[in-house]
Amino acid sequence: MISIPSLIAQNRSGTPTGLPCFCTANEHVLRAVLAYARKTGFPTVIEATCNQVNQDGGYTGMTPQDFMTWLSGMAREAGVEMDQLILGGDHLGPNPWKNEPIDTAMEKARELVKQYVQAGFKKIHIDTSMACGGEPNPSFAQIAERAADLCAVAETHAPDPQQLFYIIGTEVPIPGGETEEPDALDVTSVDRFKDTISTHRTAFAARNLEAVWPRIASVVTQPGVDFGHTSIFPFVPEKAADLSQSILTEDGLTFEAHSTDYQTTEALGELVAQHFFFLKVGPELTFRFREAVWALAEVAKNLDPANAEDVRDVVTTRMTESPAYWQDYYSGTQMQVTQLRTFSYSDRIRYYWTDPEVAKSLEALLARLDGVVLPETLVSQAFMGLEFGTIPTDAAQLMQGHIQRCVKRYFEAAGYQEG
Repeated sequence: MISIPSLIAQNRSGTPTGLPCFCTANEHVLRAVLAYARKTGFPTVIEATCNQVNQDGGYTGMTPQDFMTWLSGMAREAGVEMDQLILGGDHLGPNPWKNEPIDTAMEKARELVKQYVQAGFKKIHIDTSMACGGEPNPSFAQIAERAADLCAVAETHAPDPQQLFYIIGTEVPIPGGETEEPDALDVTSVDRFKDTISTHRTAFAARNLEAVWPRIASVVTQPGVDFGHTSIFPFVPEKAADLSQSILTEDGLTFEAHSTDYQTTEALGELVAQHFFFLKVGPELTFRFREAVWALAEVAKNLDPANAEDVRDVVTTRMTESPAYWQDYYSGTQMQVTQLRTFSYSDRIRYYWTDPEVAKSLEALLARLDGVVLPETLVSQAFMGLEFGTIPTDAAQLMQGHIQRCVKRYFEAAGYQEG
């Protein structure tokens, strides 16, 4: 059984210990994460966001119970026990319904939290920072009061509330990523961090939730990391030094860092050393998945030039025909937008892998390569940087290994080494 408090105690004492949080609903990515968990035995956090998975189905079409059942089945197939996994709900709150009046949005947020905890999710990030229904931006006190409201729901409906632990705080990009390229980032000030703590303590006490406080594991703050469509904001440890030290004045707490995708492995390790215990990653995982699909498509094309179908063309067509997931994010010349659709750090292409036509084309590609011993020379051209003599020649293994480039480095940054 994974003991989050003991791992957090190690982190706070100066041992570079953390936990990567893999936030994705992509089946191929999840299977790669589970395969790595099976291989290493490392404790593994898998998260779903309020937009991906909710009572209305989210953009995946799954409720929290659907996601739990689906993931449990994949874990069984991978040979991973569920007690090795921690399932988390990310940005749980009214965000999916923020265009509705606050009373309506919060009622739906209560149902969202209820369904997550009833399904067995244990890591609960409560995010009530967004304005709803045209209201002014909520104050720190209002955010905390709404967070306490949702915490009370979780405590009431969880099969075993003592198994829950919470993440509070919201100074990060909105779920789904930045709409525009950020120009600059401000590290969360110590005063704002302290305000988050004090307002939440007050709000939790007002709802008789003082006993829950020891199960608040982390506070989301901005350490100065983010990424846009074409740029990355690297972590600068000196800028977060005061914030880092301030967490040690709060018993049992650590930080959670969002949008850590594409940071160097060294920078991720420095985040862990500065008490950013949870490292959230999502788009980098599906970015690696997309690279693997493109590489396999190139291998298939070279193996059989007469086969006209190419998943890359199908993806381009579907993104052009159905631009809802990217058109509000990308701008520029036609050439720039065309590049961004596929190669952006924000990886808006990730929303199209479940499109029926795209999924059918990808399945056809993988079926075409299934059981085929791929020539090492073709693989080396498409998956550059692999060592001769150790190059996999199986398509599924190549895809899994490429995704695991991301998975492995996050665990290394969090203090885990393969045996």
